[in-house]
Amino acid sequence: MHYVAHLCNDKQLKSLLQWQKPLQLKKRRDIYLYLCASIMSQQLSVKVADIIYKRFLNLYGGARPSTLQISQTPFEVLRSIGLSAAKTSYVLNVAAFAMEQGITSRKLNQMDDEEVIAYLTQIKGVGRWTAEMLLMFALGREDVFSADDLGIQTAMRHLYTLDNTDKKDFRRQILSISQKWAPYRSYACMHLWAWKDVKGER
Repeated sequence: MHYVAHLCNDKQLKSLLQWQKPLQLKKRRDIYLYLCASIMSQQLSVKVADIIYKRFLNLYGGARPSTLQISQTPFEVLRSIGLSAAKTSYVLNVAAFAMEQGITSRKLNQMDDEEVIAYLTQIKGVGRWTAEMLLMFALGREDVFSADDLGIQTAMRHLYTLDNTDKKDFRRQILSISQKWAPYRSYACMHLWAWKDVKGER
């Protein structure tokens, strides 16, 4: 893959890339559904999140619902699939915003990363982390670094032997390290997540 040689300039990252398969970012068309799924999966295991998302799709006969269909779904029906009251509100917020303002890949592709984050975080329930994940995994942006992601922080703490006692200093250090990964920071994040999952670090 095109990013591998560049990231291998970082000796620590090179040690991961030597045994990990190259990864690929994909683009999605149904941005609003990706956002809904992201909200549903927050603070849940992948297995539980998958079950809830399948229940969500089953509300619409297994098909992917439109924003109108989601917005017309009664609050208690959405709650019944295992969502908290807050998450139910957030999913309905996404559907309403998508209908009123638009959350299409065509619209978001005209914005840079920070503009996308500012636009999407207007929606109550969508924070910076969720918007960063969308940039990577729905819009396919190659140069996103999620400094506040706990998985990334844990992986970098171990890989680069960093002290995270001082949170501000730790954040400054990981941001500094990530600068040399540009313009492929998304791929670096993906490899760090994969490495952390294999190591089982907490």
